[in-house]
Amino acid sequence: MKTFRRAVDRFSFTHPNFGIKNLMLYVIIGNVLVYIISMMDTTGTFMYYLYFNSSLILKGQIWRLIAFVFIPTSSGLLWFAISLYFYYFIGSTLEKYWGTAKFTIFYLCGVLCTMIYAFVAGLFTPGYLAINAYYLNLSMFFAFAMLFPETRVLLFFFIPVKMKWLAIADAVLFVIGIVTGTFPVNLLPIIAIANFLLFFAGDFIDMFKTTRLGNSRQAVNFRKASKKAQRETADAPYRHKCAVCGRTDTEYPDLEFRYCSKCAGYHCFCIDHINHHIHFTE
Repeated sequence: MKTFRRAVDRFSFTHPNFGIKNLMLYVIIGNVLVYIISMMDTTGTFMYYLYFNSSLILKGQIWRLIAFVFIPTSSGLLWFAISLYFYYFIGSTLEKYWGTAKFTIFYLCGVLCTMIYAFVAGLFTPGYLAINAYYLNLSMFFAFAMLFPETRVLLFFFIPVKMKWLAIADAVLFVIGIVTGTFPVNLLPIIAIANFLLFFAGDFIDMFKTTRLGNSRQAVNFRKASKKAQRETADAPYRHKCAVCGRTDTEYPDLEFRYCSKCAGYHCFCIDHINHHIHFTE
């Protein structure tokens, strides 16, 4: 998991122009258009051409592979509007924090996992699968809560709630979906969680290790580690080097570098990765 996320971080840094800028905006626009058209189409013919069907995909209707992303996750206008607002808020915030490249990889990876699962499941389930991007979009709440657990948002636009509590409520919805849903659609929450863990499993492992280190009082001797790091880099052509992206103060003299006190040892990170990296444990 850590290797995957580090590879994504490096790819995102070396390919800053990769991805779809304002991706969630396009997803929401697509949802709104489908919602409006479906409301005007009393026969239901329009939605018929969007539903996931593996057999029809094999016959050439390949747009069904991706159309589920734009199928509205709620039929009620009020809930539909509220959900789109939160999807856009969470998605755009993650994109600003991660960068367009990494957020695009995160979302499209979830789309791909859902697509593969639905296609394989559809081969053994005749007819249409009632899938959409509901759980994929909700999985963004988990990502947001991991990065900004203490951030308060206005639930229903007037109730202040911390993101970590919303994430717990989100997890309850996932469990309910798994227990009460019909197979194979009821496993879609697991697919969304798997995509989330691809990017954050390392954080859970680090949190566990940090807790163990704290309980055993094996605190890092920061001063000793600092002197050791200075000796090791004495002959290097730079003073600071980011442990994630590899940028140095020689190549980027205007870039700010900091050291993480939660990592075991004395590890340097650029300003882009000081608050978002996998902590060193040894």
